[in-house]
Amino acid sequence: MSGKSLPDRLTPVDDTAGRTVYYDDDRRTYHTWCADDDYEPVSAALIDAVSVVVDTDPLELESLSRCIDPDALNALIDSWRTGRSDSGDGSITFTFSECRVTVWADGELVIDPGHGRLTRA
Repeated sequence: MSGKSLPDRLTPVDDTAGRTVYYDDDRRTYHTWCADDDYEPVSAALIDAVSVVVDTDPLELESLSRCIDPDALNALIDSWRTGRSDSGDGSITFTFSECRVTVWADGELVIDPGHGRLTRA
């Protein structure tokens, strides 16, 4: 995590593989953060977190590459986190394993299991 304090509304629900997944009861979303101290591909953190949320072994999830290119996602977030992009507060949202996932530039992952399908305006 990037040194931010957690909002009081977040409740820890799981601490698997050294990563705590939090639940926001108001928004009905799950939150976790990629580690800042050691480079961790966001794609790996995402798979671990979604597997916790949907209570499925990570190997049983659909392939992330069916939803988004994992290497491109890792490169995008890495460029945001290292300041090589001017999109310091950017985000990307997509559907993975029937969850709407938003990955923020600061490494926060927001998983919404209740809104798996994105709608177009």
